[in-house]
Amino acid sequence: VIRPHACRRSMELPRQARFFEKISHSPLLYRPLLWYTTGLKASYPAGQARFAMEYLSHNERETEALGAALAARLRPGDVVAYLGDLGAGKTAFTRGLARGLGYAGRVTSPTFTIVNEYEGPVPLFHFDMYRLGSADELFDIGWEDYLARKGVCAVEWSENVSDALEEGTLSVEICRGETDGQRMITVMGVEL
Repeated sequence: VIRPHACRRSMELPRQARFFEKISHSPLLYRPLLWYTTGLKASYPAGQARFAMEYLSHNERETEALGAALAARLRPGDVVAYLGDLGAGKTAFTRGLARGLGYAGRVTSPTFTIVNEYEGPVPLFHFDMYRLGSADELFDIGWEDYLARKGVCAVEWSENVSDALEEGTLSVEICRGETDGQRMITVMGVEL
């Protein structure tokens, strides 16, 4: 059965095929997905199948653990595009990402600063594009300079700057689950 993902909101939904075989003993693993993209975003080339994993997190600690697991798979220069509503858990996921990249300090949302920088063995640049109206504004704040620094860029509200995201951008979508602390987290472009 092919159905749209429950919380996609700002772009046309890709077709997806769901496979329900268990491939991991992780309590967080919900189900693997194979996404067939339609080429509506620059980061998802037309007709390319991309593997995605969907996880069920029961609390903020598990959301952070998934962020740390993703960090272990990232390379300098990678870009991670976040999708998710206000309060969905993007900053909690980024806290885990920062820890996984070797940063031990405090991680906060860059809502009013546009970007927070976290120095570690691999720097993390945490962007919040909520207030930006277009990809042009992203270039005005030095997007290309951050990419050249070979850190990891984590981009909240990435749908606001999707034209600037290149092929190979990883995606993380975070949606609220059935209970208060529960989150459905879909990671596209890399297996954890």
